[in-house]
Formats: sequence, structure tokens, C-alpha cells
Amino acid sequence: MFMIPWSRPPIVDMATISDSDEFADIHDEGFPRAWSSEEFAALLAQDGVFALAARRSGPGSSRRPIGFVLLRRAADEAEILTIAVTRRWRGRGVARLLMQAALRQLYAERVKQVFLEVDPGNEAAISLYRQLDFRPVGERRGYYRRSADAAPALVMRLDLR
Repeated sequence: MFMIPWSRPPIVDMATISDSDEFADIHDEGFPRAWSSEEFAALLAQDGVFALAARRSGPGSSRRPIGFVLLRRAADEAEILTIAVTRRWRGRGVARLLMQAALRQLYAERVKQVFLEVDPGNEAAISLYRQLDFRPVGERRGYYRRSADAAPALVMRLDLR
């Protein structure tokens, strides 16, 4: 992981509804269909939904998120709803840090399986998920709405137990 010599690795902590504005901004940088702050707040208010935020660490660092992962848990299964990292911090291992923290949290909560959907063209994300032992288990047709067409999503699963 490349880090600026004078910077410290980001920290990951539990996010709150007050992070919704920043999540909307970060999500907008990486996805063609932006989610609004209100959508994030509504999701975070639901039972079983939580988010982890990566934040810069060190004296004088802002508490503003540089990335986040949003998850939904139901019984012994969970779903990664979305993960995003601000452009400035991409390629520095922040997504991996977030996913590892999320998986540790889910394991501690006795979740058995974790699912996610990913754009088959998103090679960086697929590579990360494969490194974390996610495996393809299916496809959702018409999942990603683009201009006139709708692209499929690759469904991936990780068995934690």
C-alpha cells in the first residue's frame, strides 16, 4: 500500500447518519447513479444496516470520511450494499481496509455468508473481492441501468464459517 511518508494509515470506525452527506459525495465520485444523502440516511436508519467509515488519522486530521462500506445483515447472512473511496485515496488500500474491517465485524456477529453485486467491468473491485475469497455464484440481469441498456451484475459470495 502506497502512503505519503508523513501520513498515517486511515482508521476505520462505525459510521453514523451524520456521515450521510459525505457518503453521498464520495459515492457520486465513483458511480454513474449517485445516491442522495437522504437515501443514505434512510438506509442507515433501518434495522440491520450499518456502515464503516475510513478516516484520516493523526493530529489535526479531519474526521471527514475518505471511504465507506455500507452493509445489511439479516439473520446469518449479510450483503455489501456499496463501497466507495474518494478519488484522492484510491489505490492506497482503503477499500481493502474497509472490507477487512467489515468482514471481521460480520464474523464476530456470526454471519455465515456475505453477498455482493459488482459490475463485471470493474476489474479492480473484482480483484479485491477474489483476494478476499469471494467467489462468483450468479448474475443479475439488467442490474446496472445505463443510458439505453442495462448491464448485468456479477453476484459474489463469501462463506465466513
